[in-house]
Amino acid sequence: MSNGDLHQAVEVIKGAIQRCQARALLNVNNEVLSLYYGIGHYISENSRQHFWGTGALNAISEQLQKEMPGLKGFGETSLKNMRTFYEEWCEFINRQPMADDLLIDETSLVTQIRQPLGDEFSWTDFLRVPFTHHVIILRKIKDLKERAFYIHMCATRAWNKYALQDFIRQDLYGNRGMLPSNFTETIPDTRLAIRTLKAFKENYLLNFINAEDIYENEEERNEPVLTKEIVNNIRDFILRFGQDFMFIRPQYRLVVGDEEKFVDLLFFNRQLNCLVAVEMKDCRFQPAHLGQLAFYLTLLDEQVRKPHENPSIGLVLCREMDRTVVEIAIQDYNKPMGVATFRLGEDAPEEYNRILPDLSGINALMQEDKDNLESDNE
Repeated sequence: MSNGDLHQAVEVIKGAIQRCQARALLNVNNEVLSLYYGIGHYISENSRQHFWGTGALNAISEQLQKEMPGLKGFGETSLKNMRTFYEEWCEFINRQPMADDLLIDETSLVTQIRQPLGDEFSWTDFLRVPFTHHVIILRKIKDLKERAFYIHMCATRAWNKYALQDFIRQDLYGNRGMLPSNFTETIPDTRLAIRTLKAFKENYLLNFINAEDIYENEEERNEPVLTKEIVNNIRDFILRFGQDFMFIRPQYRLVVGDEEKFVDLLFFNRQLNCLVAVEMKDCRFQPAHLGQLAFYLTLLDEQVRKPHENPSIGLVLCREMDRTVVEIAIQDYNKPMGVATFRLGEDAPEEYNRILPDLSGINALMQEDKDNLESDNE
């Protein structure tokens, strides 16, 4: 790289930095990402075609430091990260070619050719995520959908870079599709947060309960009747609920002031080392359900939880829900909570009923195996 080329490259990059700094107060992260994308484009076009030669980025970085004392974030590694940032996203971002290809186009990134993943991808999320987080995601994640997932989580959950690294390491994406919850925000230990996600399902098939047997008509549906039926079949419920759950009691009484409050179903989970409060809602999810559950969790932590136990966790178990409504409603709570749905026997899809035998069928199969074993031993 000649001295003339070096000087020109430094001047171009320095000018772009200065123009960006002048607009930074208006929209800091958008401007920074736009600047880095533009610099990445410029570096990619020149370095990948061997216009500059070996050592060019290091020389540019050192000269920038001399001409802009105190400048941070423009070391050789950072310049390479900008190049990667451009090369990984240029397919999806519409940029008009400049008349002079030595200039850097650091204008906003808000104009895009197309959505990388259709409606699943949010450019609003993209522009809210700091560049350091983008670099971590690009380095560790190759799948586009997985990248979009972590970008969304960073944008909506305000993770720092250490939380992002931990959740990638624990493969939060691989455990996605679980029930909507705020576990990753309210449980500081990322490993425990992942275990908590794994402990619950998004939908529970309670096919040991048939609505025709417990309700004479639709209007009679209510939580006490449903809770009683679950308690009467608590062994079957726990088999569907998951491992390590121990049932404490139904209608667990809590006293606050002059009032009594009752948790529908209270469990303890050995793996998570915490109380689990389940509120049954024989209806469509409503945001108010979370307020009630959060109140119960506060009382459980203050009155029931042991010093060595983790904070209590809550689950709203309802007939149906709009996942988007749940995700919006739950983000303002600092108590770990999730929302899942349930289906009774008559709600099960026909293919489920064909595949899964009822309890009497299971008992018959077990007895048949026992008889065959005894016969073979004779």
